[in-house]
Amino acid sequence: MFTYQIFSHKYGKSYKLIKVIIYQGGKVSVTKTRTDYRSSGVNVELGNDASKVLYEAAKLTWNNRKGKLGEVVEIFQNFSGLRAIDVSGLPKGTFMNINFDGVGTKMELGERIAKHDTVAYDLFAMVCDDAVVRGAEPVIIGSVLDVKSLGKDGNSHIDLVKQLAVGYIGAAKEANVAIVNGEIAELGARVGGYGEFNYNWSAGVVWFAKKERLLTGYEVKEGDYLVGLKEEGFRSNGLSLHRKIMKSVHGENWHEETYDGKNLAELALQPSRIYSGAVVDMFGGFAKEPKAEIHGIAHITGGGIPEKLGRMLRPSGLGANLEELFRPSNLMLYSQEKGTVTDEEAYRTWNMGQGMIIATTQPDKVVKVAKEHGIEAKIMGEVIKEPIVVLRNMGINYKEGEKLRFNI
Repeated sequence: MFTYQIFSHKYGKSYKLIKVIIYQGGKVSVTKTRTDYRSSGVNVELGNDASKVLYEAAKLTWNNRKGKLGEVVEIFQNFSGLRAIDVSGLPKGTFMNINFDGVGTKMELGERIAKHDTVAYDLFAMVCDDAVVRGAEPVIIGSVLDVKSLGKDGNSHIDLVKQLAVGYIGAAKEANVAIVNGEIAELGARVGGYGEFNYNWSAGVVWFAKKERLLTGYEVKEGDYLVGLKEEGFRSNGLSLHRKIMKSVHGENWHEETYDGKNLAELALQPSRIYSGAVVDMFGGFAKEPKAEIHGIAHITGGGIPEKLGRMLRPSGLGANLEELFRPSNLMLYSQEKGTVTDEEAYRTWNMGQGMIIATTQPDKVVKVAKEHGIEAKIMGEVIKEPIVVLRNMGINYKEGEKLRFNI
């Protein structure tokens, strides 16, 4: 006996399932059943509920742009309604673009301990902090949330979506942006992870800039001060290596272990610091008066200081000497030690304590604005003529006064 199940034509939200049984001797039995969208893993009702949760959260972010460029205009109220931003009257020389990025694998840490209320900070930091690198002001955000499943009516994951929404609101305020739209999709087995609630989250941010304020890298000059902005965690980068090390040391359930009296997964889930609000305040963004003269900005993400600071310096053909770096977090050093990661590799993979580095002629003003936004900052070094990055080593294997050198 052979059995075949064949999906036939689509009928609205349902499909006709044809079951064909061929018995020995050639006798054929055909039965037809109906199956709905829900049985394939997509729950439209829960999808609408989740969309409403994020819509209500998004509405709370619109005040971030009220009276400013990018004020949100809602044509009619509904989570799927029409929304737009008012950009009438923009002067000649106004530039606009869109940055896209995602959280990477960091959400797996949240999946392991059912904690999702900080993940939006990582998402917004990745897109908004990349925008200010070019001298632009991030204004509005739209996101795409792909989930494995929103659960079933009796056991839905809506409460976990509400956790995401809490972070949505806080991150938007810190970045001073408005959330204008988004999309949620249940993709079944195409999205994996740990536990039952798995997701990928990406976003796009629309930014505006004045032509004369764009940062190309050519503005950086020899002798510019380099000011570092402190980062307490991994941001959303290098976590695949960290998770690999933790698994090799502590096993599959490494997140249940503790380090320094704290849960390993929660330590690694430390939300990315969002710098864009402070940095826009420094160079004036699109419409305000600058509070400091900025020549270049490096967002220290994948590739670490050598890659990202090198990218800022490459157009000018200059280099950097960094004498006073922030110390990496204890967890980063622990991961480096347990994984026998060299100091050179650690600085090429992780931020090692600094999430942004700013080239400026007015370092005291930059530090002052950063502190007004609750960000620890200090002068780390200066721009030099030779096209290399030299930094005083703060890795696990450092020797007093040791320096690492990286080609740009």
